[in-house]
Amino acid sequence: MPKKSQINLPEVFSSNEYPSKQIYLLHKQGKIKKIAPLLYTSNIDEDLDSIIQRNMWRILELLYPNAIISERTAVEMKVATDGSLFVISDKKRSVTIGSLTIRPKKGALPQSSDMPFMSKLYMASPARIILENAVPSRSKNGVSRGLSRKELEVYLHNIITDKGEDAINKIRGEMRKLAPQIDLQNEFESVNKLISTLLRTHDGKLESDVGTARSQGFPFDARRIELFAKLFSELEKTAPIIRHGKTSTILSFFDAYFSNFIEGTKFTIDEAEEIVFKNTIPVNRPEDAHNIKSTFDIISNESEMKKIPRSFDDFMNLLMTRHKILMGGRLDKNPGQIKQRSNQAGSVIFVKPELVSGTLKQGFEIYKKLTSPFSKAVFMMFLVAEVHPFDDGNGRIGRIMMNAELVSAGEQRIIIPIIFRNNYIAALKAISHNAITNPLVRTLDFAQKYTGMINWDNFNDALETLTKTRAFLDSNEAEDEGLRLVLPSKIIG
Repeated sequence: MPKKSQINLPEVFSSNEYPSKQIYLLHKQGKIKKIAPLLYTSNIDEDLDSIIQRNMWRILELLYPNAIISERTAVEMKVATDGSLFVISDKKRSVTIGSLTIRPKKGALPQSSDMPFMSKLYMASPARIILENAVPSRSKNGVSRGLSRKELEVYLHNIITDKGEDAINKIRGEMRKLAPQIDLQNEFESVNKLISTLLRTHDGKLESDVGTARSQGFPFDARRIELFAKLFSELEKTAPIIRHGKTSTILSFFDAYFSNFIEGTKFTIDEAEEIVFKNTIPVNRPEDAHNIKSTFDIISNESEMKKIPRSFDDFMNLLMTRHKILMGGRLDKNPGQIKQRSNQAGSVIFVKPELVSGTLKQGFEIYKKLTSPFSKAVFMMFLVAEVHPFDDGNGRIGRIMMNAELVSAGEQRIIIPIIFRNNYIAALKAISHNAITNPLVRTLDFAQKYTGMINWDNFNDALETLTKTRAFLDSNEAEDEGLRLVLPSKIIG
């Protein structure tokens, strides 16, 4: 723990807040240290930048009371890459403390719409933030005070995406009233046209990819595109993996069985056989039975599984058609239709309905650049899973699209045994939550290797191998007992 002075002082404080004699003695005794004119810290051991990071806003209000956080800082709510904090203040002089530089600028006093922040600061209102970021600015030796035109487009696009058109139009009305009060009428006119272009009510020129896509009717989720780009890079640096394989009725059966088990549709093997091969539908579980039967109908159709998309229209047609078959027995899940409401799994909120088509389109353009069937399969599965374009059945459709890439190339398809479910889900979460891509590639590589080691020509042989390799163990129970999926080549006896 860092050492502090014996009296109860804040980590950062102004000498004006305490008797000058007391500050003098504490400083002389080495119990406090000076970090700027009139500014001290009671933390005498830790490095200055760590202290600044924790006390950034406190330092700002001590040195620039009543300042308004605005421009780039109000958007990013952190120190700029060059160490700058940008504020509106009646003080003109910049102050540098360690790696932090506070850069004030004269401007309008706090308005009624600006919000109190900390005890002696203000946060610019959303309308003011946009107007002041629309003021042309250039960086002299670092980052510009305001956003670039391209950055402002992205910022406005994100407001529309996150809060909707009504929200941006409300802010636009507030800007119209505020602009004359802070002398930014020209900036309002510029932003007004920019918003209209994003909303497709004005024909203007845009600079950002997200802005252009929105104006063309294909807005997309920029964060997801970053994830897809990272996965692409991971796959591009992965050595081509070629494992030849052939499809079979038995493999299709277990593929359908495991794919549905992942999503919570649980039957015994005997029950699943009755459903798939004899069309015996349990009276008490008709919808679940349809799920496994329809999955099997798609993936056992070799002609269907050899279809892969050559264009974005092909991609969407395949996606819609397969989903319509998959969820044909669940009319409440809108088979073959893009979702109309947002969906989520745990803490992951998937792509919003209005961004689905645009995000799939951008993702498909990345997919087209891949050449290896395995890489295309991995990417396709994650693209569908991460966008989650339908009300239900997204995981199964993603795995169907994945295996179609492999079957069409004569390569080994991939199954995800029950015991391997947690590995698979964890690998997906690693990308969704933390943009870590390698686990998914390694997980599916192992699953494909495992699948290719099983004899799928004989049902009983396949069932015996799956059992011996622990494929049917509950993934949570297996984890508790320290058990893992075993490659068939490592079975003893």
